[in-house]
Amino acid sequence: MIMNSIITIGRQYGSQGHAIGEKLAKELGIPFYDKEILAKASKESGICQELFEQNDERASSSFFYSLVMDNSYLGYGANSNWEMHLGQKIFLAQFDSIKDIATKGACVIVGRCSDYVLEGYDNLVSVFIHADLEYRTKVVMEREGLSEKKALEHVMRTDKERRSYYNYYTNNRWGDLNNYHLTIDSSIAGIDGCVDIIKEFVNVKENKNE
Repeated sequence: MIMNSIITIGRQYGSQGHAIGEKLAKELGIPFYDKEILAKASKESGICQELFEQNDERASSSFFYSLVMDNSYLGYGANSNWEMHLGQKIFLAQFDSIKDIATKGACVIVGRCSDYVLEGYDNLVSVFIHADLEYRTKVVMEREGLSEKKALEHVMRTDKERRSYYNYYTNNRWGDLNNYHLTIDSSIAGIDGCVDIIKEFVNVKENKNE
């Protein structure tokens, strides 16, 4: 099968979305983008990469924060567009990077509103990975060496940040099944099962479009 799909993966924190996306891309032999988007957007926009990392999938509504940052960090029209706060500059830089990535062919992109950015593309397959809170808490406990209480707090806080970011910058609602072609419970399917389900779905969709 010649792959031409761009697969975007939205995910709840701790649902293993990154691991699923990485394994999927490896098995399909196509590029994988997660944090790589931040480096690409930083390089192309002139905005310091540290600011992308600090604001990654967080809806920063603080105009004051953008004012106190030194202009040399911002780039991307900072001298002429002070009305645009830092979060918007970072979102638009990532938006442009994701669009550019999509022109290069089949790939897997994790998070950063990529399903919304590429909405309307015929070759888009948008996926949302979710799992019950207990499963996700255990994943984060093991992965990050946190206590159950700290892991639970981290999961809930990160989900809130991702939800706020997505809802702030798009016309959609984060996690709403109507926004995705496919949603999968990774606590049931596991990483390998999720990969197999997505591959089969992509195969069906591509054959339907032939």
